[in-house]
Amino acid sequence: MSESPALPAVAPAVATARSWPFEEARKVAERLARTGKTSALFQTGYGPSGLPHIGTFGEVARTTWVRHAFTAMTGLPARLLAFSDDMDGLRKVPDNVPNRAMLATHLGQPLTRIPDPFGTHDSFGAHNNAQLRAFLDSFGFEYEFASSTEYYAAGRFDAALRRVLTLHEEIRAVVLPTLGPERRASYSPILPIHPKSGIVMQVKVERFDTDAGTIVWRDPDTGEAIETPVTGGACKLQWKADWAMRWHALDVDYEMSGKDLIDSVRLSGKICRILGSEPPTGFTYELFLDESAQKISKSKGNGLSVQEWLRYAPPESLAQFMFNQPTRAKRLYFDVIPKAVDEYLANASRAHGQNEAERLANPAWHIHGGPVPQAAHSPLSFTMLLNLASVVNAETPDILWGFIRRYNPAATPEEMPFLAGLVDHALAYYRDFVRPAKRFRDPDPTERAALEDLAKELAALPPDADGETIQNAIYAVGNRHPFRELRAWFGCLYQVLLGQQEGPRFGQFVALYGIAETIGLIEDALARAPS
Repeated sequence: MSESPALPAVAPAVATARSWPFEEARKVAERLARTGKTSALFQTGYGPSGLPHIGTFGEVARTTWVRHAFTAMTGLPARLLAFSDDMDGLRKVPDNVPNRAMLATHLGQPLTRIPDPFGTHDSFGAHNNAQLRAFLDSFGFEYEFASSTEYYAAGRFDAALRRVLTLHEEIRAVVLPTLGPERRASYSPILPIHPKSGIVMQVKVERFDTDAGTIVWRDPDTGEAIETPVTGGACKLQWKADWAMRWHALDVDYEMSGKDLIDSVRLSGKICRILGSEPPTGFTYELFLDESAQKISKSKGNGLSVQEWLRYAPPESLAQFMFNQPTRAKRLYFDVIPKAVDEYLANASRAHGQNEAERLANPAWHIHGGPVPQAAHSPLSFTMLLNLASVVNAETPDILWGFIRRYNPAATPEEMPFLAGLVDHALAYYRDFVRPAKRFRDPDPTERAALEDLAKELAALPPDADGETIQNAIYAVGNRHPFRELRAWFGCLYQVLLGQQEGPRFGQFVALYGIAETIGLIEDALARAPS
């Protein structure tokens, strides 16, 4: 083994950073110290039988954060390879594509040999690869794209494939215990591609010639014995063996995967060691759950798509959601969006006043790959915008901007484009989720007395009182009345005045909406409720 490279000196704050991307980056740095490498290769995998989805975003984003932390920590270069397994055989026809009958005639063939049902690319695989690249590019990810078909056909895997052939029986020995009796009888890590039908064949290898680099197998329909070279794209590997072969051939240093692939990672790691390489450093992230806490499934369609998220919130909020506790199962549904937006806004605002050690622990630093842009700012939370839209029944941005400018005269769509985007997102979210769920309730006698008291307290304040002054007045009223706890008083404000279970910091909301307007809300609520 070559002598370990001397790593460049880094700032103490970087060396001791403890956010999870830095913890992962430290493992990669330790791996390079063992192997003597002076650059790192990070990899993400993609099965292009369908369109990119929210899990694709999560895996690439998280890997990007680890890669950036690694570079900040070590000063060493690092690449991210987005690898498409487009040589995989089509197992079933997706539900969300045109020309499904045509696709059904190509089942079993590599995706890059199947005509594009959309009619825009040379193959179905090429179409979906283009979708993947456009998807990743839209988020500004830095990556290199790799096609399994191109790597196999160009001979980039030839040496590794011949090694798999040489170690065929050792690889079979570690895989067979994981298979059922029927599959065990015919299993080979090497899958020949039928020279006539083009189908990826899962057949028993009758014999193999390591010197010639070929396998012999029998056509199940004709009984004909066929000799096929393992190189040059005439064969591909079973996916677990393929994964291991890629790690070995490309010298991958890091790849993360979902909890559902734990056993596959373990098995591929064993195959990688048989081939003579150390498996990459890995990270297992938890899977997402739907609104009923059930595992999200692409086939069931019970998840939330990237496009749906971006209709209601900026991409930074999706990144914030992905950053939080990646090893913990989380519900991924529409109701998590407002919290994710406000978490991002709080972190982005906080970053500008933090020292270096604090910034490195801030998710916004990772999301932006360094300093947080000043433009990523909003003087109002997303929750506040939603509540304002709810109270005024806003249908257009102009309605909200009228209140926003009164609250902050310097705020305009031109001067605060991030806020302008939030306004549009808030209107869409309000129309689709808040308005249909609004349910006002009547105040009980204690609440009625407190609301009457609050109206008088607000009327005594100057019209331009700030949010903190108003909040103190609200606290004072709540403390004067026999609520079980102060939380019940604020619950009354949200449920009676806003028609929802939760809400914003109410003093700031009043400052934004207006004292006179809030008194009007109280009077309307008291008038509709029996005294």
